[in-house]
Amino acid sequence: MNDLGWIDPVLGAARPQVMGALLRYFRNLDTAEEAFQEACLRALKNWPQNGPPRDPAAWLILVGRNAAMDQVRRQSRMTELPDETVLSNLDDAEASLADRLDGEHYKDDILRLLFVCCHPDLPATQQIALALRIVCGLSVKRIAQAFLVGEAAMEQRITRAKARIGAAGVPFETPGAPERAERLAAVAAMIYLLFNEGYSSSSSREAEARTPLAEEAIWLARLLLRLFPAEPEIMGLTALMLLQRSRAEARFDRDGNLVLLEDQDRSLWSQPRIAEGLALIDKAMRHRRPGPYQIQAAIAALHARARHAEDTDWAQIDLLYANLERLQPSPVVTLNRAVAVSKVKGPQAALDMIEPLGERLRGYFYFHGVKGALLEQLERPDEARKAFGQAIALANTPAEAAHIRQHLDRLSAN
Repeated sequence: MNDLGWIDPVLGAARPQVMGALLRYFRNLDTAEEAFQEACLRALKNWPQNGPPRDPAAWLILVGRNAAMDQVRRQSRMTELPDETVLSNLDDAEASLADRLDGEHYKDDILRLLFVCCHPDLPATQQIALALRIVCGLSVKRIAQAFLVGEAAMEQRITRAKARIGAAGVPFETPGAPERAERLAAVAAMIYLLFNEGYSSSSSREAEARTPLAEEAIWLARLLLRLFPAEPEIMGLTALMLLQRSRAEARFDRDGNLVLLEDQDRSLWSQPRIAEGLALIDKAMRHRRPGPYQIQAAIAALHARARHAEDTDWAQIDLLYANLERLQPSPVVTLNRAVAVSKVKGPQAALDMIEPLGERLRGYFYFHGVKGALLEQLERPDEARKAFGQAIALANTPAEAAHIRQHLDRLSAN
């Protein structure tokens, strides 16, 4: 296998399961993370020669656990493990390990890991940052971009969070009912971030490799729903992920390029997922306790109910985003609402709405992309070209840059 691009997505998809299991074994975040990193290094050495294992997560757990135990034994001056050639020969050991590991243990491990990261001793911002780093494996740079802060500041935030968990003696067990209720909102946020990490891929190949993350998030949301069956926000969260996931088969064209929502072939959308998502959001709304996940799911439901893009009820989507702005004020929410406003009231109204966001979102790719598109609709090509240029400079993936170049090519042609 000469093309090694497949390895990184596989490692990322396995990370939550592996980290959860290693944390259960060693009960120390640093030890678990170091063990996972060592397992990844050995995978990069072993897999290109022997091919991917049947169960990457089981392989990484076994190798990571052995590597960490080896380090502990070395530090304790105890008997060393067999040499590297023995540890790396996992063909037979992997199959027996996969047979022994309980699948439900994996799920419990990940849920436990989320609750640990969302411990109330940590400030909310540290909880989210730590979970993104430990559970999702995002780089400090990407987490810093998501929080719109500097990379050094985010590194300090994550380091402080890990130190506080160690100093507080946080038990590495699934908490009881009262503690679960206290941390529910933070855990729900982590699950949705985990879903986004698996779903928001820029190519069909990457999406296929990272599908387990999205599916894992949906499974965890259903698990939370069993723990909190009368909580409408968990219903909304589950519905939101199901409705977004229903579009997976239509998100990329035959060449593997990203297809925007309004251009997707809706016959490819998963009707069973849509039906389940619609039923959940309808049930949640009957509780008359609207929350951010319910509102976002209601927006996704309006897209799902529209048989064609032109049938979308943009006026209702605008109203829902207005409610979301009140519940969860955010420049990104306002930016999303502006897209709906452009459909209802025209591009000038949307442009007027996002202009005040320029300072806070100056480093945000989508802000400049939306602004450029609105200026293009208003036939202001020079300003549109400038906005698109800023967007390309901030593009996180080749697919994002390619999409903006299409706008620039169209402007040049005109």
